[in-house]
Amino acid sequence: MKNIYILGAAGSIGRQTLEVLKENQNAFHLIGISLGNSHQLNHEILNHFSVELVCLRDSSNLRDYENKYPNIKFVIGDSGLIRLAEYPKPGILVNALSGSAGLKPTVAAIRSGKDIALANKETLVMAGEIVNQLVKEYQVKLYPIDSEHSALWQVLNGEELSSVKKIVITASGGAFRNLSREALSQVTKKDALMHPNWQMGDKITIDSATMMNKGLEVIEAHHLFGLPYDQIETILHQESMVHGLIYFIDGTIKASLSISDMKIPIAYALFYPERRAYERHLELTNLSFKPMDFQRFPLLELAYQVGKKGGLLPTVMNAANEIAVKLFLTDQISFLEIENIVIQTVNKFKNIDHPSLDQIIETDDYIQEMIRKTYEKR
Repeated sequence: MKNIYILGAAGSIGRQTLEVLKENQNAFHLIGISLGNSHQLNHEILNHFSVELVCLRDSSNLRDYENKYPNIKFVIGDSGLIRLAEYPKPGILVNALSGSAGLKPTVAAIRSGKDIALANKETLVMAGEIVNQLVKEYQVKLYPIDSEHSALWQVLNGEELSSVKKIVITASGGAFRNLSREALSQVTKKDALMHPNWQMGDKITIDSATMMNKGLEVIEAHHLFGLPYDQIETILHQESMVHGLIYFIDGTIKASLSISDMKIPIAYALFYPERRAYERHLELTNLSFKPMDFQRFPLLELAYQVGKKGGLLPTVMNAANEIAVKLFLTDQISFLEIENIVIQTVNKFKNIDHPSLDQIIETDDYIQEMIRKTYEKR
């Protein structure tokens, strides 16, 4: 049995990971998890799984949890995430946290010798070079969980990078894919959260609507697969059936297709190198592909530019986007202001090459706090 840790167990990816574990109880042992704000959901999870260590968001209900679950050790907040990541039993840590909060626990888990199943894009966007160095130094594995990166990983398996002409990441276009830029000035939070193909958390759903999600995936793919940005392409594919394509130098194309179910890439990462049985397969219908429109989705173009420049700019872009999405979700800015905030913040920032992990974390905190204060005063 494989030992499993889950950061963000109460989120969308975390809950689907728990479903995979429930369906394969003889294959995995859940050691530790971090939970969310819903006490009802937290208790449902803890009543089903026998875990050793649990990280709570805060200490307000700590006594209640300790009384109800005397055999579980509880830790709190960001420091608790680090303690969970460093827990001495080996295993696979599934990082399903949202945002920059996922970086430090990932680093801690790697240093403790755990393999990483990564659904937290920001870890590689902010510190891809550092994380890759640590993965090599501590001789652990890094498995991508994002559907697109899992697809590319599977298609690249057994192939030489020298034979790859380019990799292609598909994008559904999000909730507003059929709207003009002019129409975007009138959209609401409710509109933005209605993704046509996937059921995801709020932040990633907004990122899909702005196409920032795809920009983060481009930078993540660069660090995962070691390819330059000129060999990473994005295309519009509304049906979300083809998740990744590889163009080879001999004229052939390989692609990975499946239904839109995140349990497929989650299970692939957890069972790797084996495959588990799955009850459904894709019913092929008409497939459509369109070239990416960077004028319609300027944040995706920005991500390519930022990725190529490297340094602290990916952290700045990610931080600005993270706080801008929070401001939008709390009705403090409009949808199009997300783009304006991110682009202006990146353009004003003086870049630093080869930043340290401390510089990355400090910059992330600084950018988010600066933007939050600016727009809270309006």
